[in-house]
Amino acid sequence: MASEDADRFIDLERLAAIAIRQARVVALCAAIGLMLGVLYLVFTPAEYTAATRILLDDSLTKFAEEKDSGPAHIQADSTVSTEVEILKSARLAHAVVLAEKLHENEAFLNPPQSPIGWTKAQIKSIAGLFSFAPQPPASSVENAKIGKAVALLQSGLTAERSGRSYVIDVAFRSHDRKLAGAITRAYAEAYLSDQLDANFDATQRATIWLQGRLAELRDSSQAAALEVEKFRAENGLTSARGELISEQQLADLNSQLILAQADTANALGRYSQFKSIIESGPENAVRNATIPSDNGNSAVINDLKARYLNVTKREQEISTRFGEDHAQAVALRREQAGLEGRIFQELKQITESYRNEYEVAKARENSLRDNVGQMAGLSSETSQSLVQLRELEQKSAALSTLYQAFLARHEEASQQRSFPIAEARVISEANDPVAASSPRKSLVLGLSLVLGLFGGAAVGAFQEFRERFFRTGDDVRSALNINFLGYLPIVSARLTAAKPNDAGTKHQPREQTGSVTPRILRVAINAPASSFAETLRNAKIASDVVLQGKQCKVIGFVSVLPHEGKTTVAANFAGLLASHGARTLLIDGDLRNPGLSRGLSLAPDKGLVEAIVGDQPWRSTVMVDRSTRLAIIPAVVRGRLSHTSELLSGPGMHDLIEDARTAYDYIIVDLPPLGPVVDAKAFAPLTDGFVMVAEWGATPRALVRATLQAEPQVAAKLLGIILNKTDMKKLARYGSFGGSEQYLDRYSSYYVEQAGMNGKA
Repeated sequence: MASEDADRFIDLERLAAIAIRQARVVALCAAIGLMLGVLYLVFTPAEYTAATRILLDDSLTKFAEEKDSGPAHIQADSTVSTEVEILKSARLAHAVVLAEKLHENEAFLNPPQSPIGWTKAQIKSIAGLFSFAPQPPASSVENAKIGKAVALLQSGLTAERSGRSYVIDVAFRSHDRKLAGAITRAYAEAYLSDQLDANFDATQRATIWLQGRLAELRDSSQAAALEVEKFRAENGLTSARGELISEQQLADLNSQLILAQADTANALGRYSQFKSIIESGPENAVRNATIPSDNGNSAVINDLKARYLNVTKREQEISTRFGEDHAQAVALRREQAGLEGRIFQELKQITESYRNEYEVAKARENSLRDNVGQMAGLSSETSQSLVQLRELEQKSAALSTLYQAFLARHEEASQQRSFPIAEARVISEANDPVAASSPRKSLVLGLSLVLGLFGGAAVGAFQEFRERFFRTGDDVRSALNINFLGYLPIVSARLTAAKPNDAGTKHQPREQTGSVTPRILRVAINAPASSFAETLRNAKIASDVVLQGKQCKVIGFVSVLPHEGKTTVAANFAGLLASHGARTLLIDGDLRNPGLSRGLSLAPDKGLVEAIVGDQPWRSTVMVDRSTRLAIIPAVVRGRLSHTSELLSGPGMHDLIEDARTAYDYIIVDLPPLGPVVDAKAFAPLTDGFVMVAEWGATPRALVRATLQAEPQVAAKLLGIILNKTDMKKLARYGSFGGSEQYLDRYSSYYVEQAGMNGKA
């Protein structure tokens, strides 16, 4: 079941059939896309691209200045990105415009345009006609040209980093190959000059500022040093090995206090641990006690605990084997209790020893803390003076360090001004391009073709999505679960033109020697070996099988919509039956639109209506085709009838059918469509079966299904469906692989088609 569900989910055969069916649409759209691509190439002016490569190399200035190792990766990325933005800046573009005089170059300011660009320019010019701005002065016109040249230059420039390197690729595209090369070279020169100018200007400004700042820092540093020495002398702040004696004593006491605090915390931890064990009771104390290795009683406790565990184990074994009341078990429990008491006493002694250690450590810590406090109080005045001294020393040292740094920077800046070396160089000179870079013909044509194919696939998918009609017999069986009787090919309009000897006059007798039916109604008779006739024979066999045992078979031909060829099929079916020797009566039961009667070569003056109401015996209304002996009861409608359903279901029609059953083998009734009127539904009790005619590729499946569900009395007697007006050339596209539709060409050797029939059967 899982494999079957997967096959239903992705039906490869159906997808292949759809692809074959829509191949022409896809090919047409691909051709259109390719043609549009060709038109684009024809009308789009060629562009040329010149490129140069610039390396950011700070090693060029290594002999002029001392630098640390290269920047970190993040900083390096930021540096390269910054230089790329400088290359794209308007200031650099402005310098190139002035250097190359691009604002005076009309070929640069007004390049050839593509059709889209030309259209935009025309729209802008038309919009500019409605703006009445004053005439700008000459200087504004010059600035406007420069601004336009700068904008064009920036739009045509491309600057990007090459991979993860320090190389920047600079390219410029233009419709003039020489202009593209010249502008690219000018950009490289302008960038290098801009770096030199920027370095020189920055160094010049820094040198001027540093000269004024150095004088201020020198005076401030000297004053701060004198103030430190004066304060030291006034407060008598002497030191040994660079540190005051009081500070050394206080530091020693602090170190001892820290060690004493650690000893106190350690003793308190051990005392608290054993105290909690003692407080938990003798039994828990014996089970949970940890024996310290540094205590003198540890060997005694270990021995007692080993004896305790041994007694406990023996007591459990004896209790398990002989019961808890056994004398030996009772004795062992008494011994176990005694051992618990002794272990508990030993633990209490250990806890008391740890308490004594804790009190000694606490007393030592308190003594050291008091000494530190006394020492701190004695040196408070010295500390306050020392704080002021350190503040003065820090200020003096900071001013001295700052002065030395500024002095070094001043000397470095003075030296850098004499080295006009940029930190970049051109590693690939821009040459005039030889071939156009845009539009790329292969890319444009390939993309146009691909877009055309995608467009064709979309159109084909849309057409498949809109497919709601009957195309194959499988559609009929899957949608309606009704017998499929076959395909009837499209009949050419040339067959509808009657030959001169086929038609008579209106006043000819009905028992004439010629045919009363036009050629469109005689296709099966004129071409008995055609696929058209073979389909009708299949319908005859189906009716004979289903209606087996009936002396006379009354078959109604219906359709859902008008103009589906129901009348033509009914007349040809009746003619085929008559040509095979069966006594056949054809009745035009479409009283509102009697297409069969209008198609007769003779215009009848009485017909079905007169026979039903009793004005004429029904036999007197019969017209006989002498060539096939087909009997026809036409419908002569005078005026617009609104009660046709009552006529077809009334007693007059009932009597006519019952009487005709005795005279004919088949009674074929051409009934109105099921959609517009209820005549076929009213006639259903009088018929033995229905044959439905649906137009191939035009009759919606949902409409037929809904109509049959609404007319159960018709659906119950439905013998099958014939697909009429089938385009036999297209039919194979809709058939599934392995279906009969795929082998129509092989069937053609068994058919002799009538001229004028479209498509092979």
